[in-house]
Amino acid sequence: MTDGKNPFEAMIAQYQDMAKAMNPAMESFTPKGFENLWPTMSKEMMEMFFGNTINKDGLDAKTRLLLTLGALTVLGAQGESQIRMTVRHLLEAGATKQEIVETIGQMSMFAGIPAMTKALELAESVMAENEDSDT
Repeated sequence: MTDGKNPFEAMIAQYQDMAKAMNPAMESFTPKGFENLWPTMSKEMMEMFFGNTINKDGLDAKTRLLLTLGALTVLGAQGESQIRMTVRHLLEAGATKQEIVETIGQMSMFAGIPAMTKALELAESVMAENEDSDT
């Protein structure tokens, strides 16, 4: 530890150097680009997989996705790709911007203001992209 790094930091730096040496393109990899490879499912498909198609008295896809968004926020809004994809699917499932914002805002009581703020920023970026594609 003569270089001032703790062992964990040294290990991470070594892994990063190894990844760069094996595949230089990984240096510019971003999960946001990868998430664009996953298409937005249609509302009907979401109802079949996540909604009440099989369980007639169960929750619909929009409600399940709102719960998922709340859970991702409570986890500290660390899963940026997952939050963006969930918001994208929520819009397709018919959720309003108000419902999305309220779900994230409610989680501030459990996740804290920083997690709520991060989740809101991610959601707002998706909603803005959605507005741009609608025009």
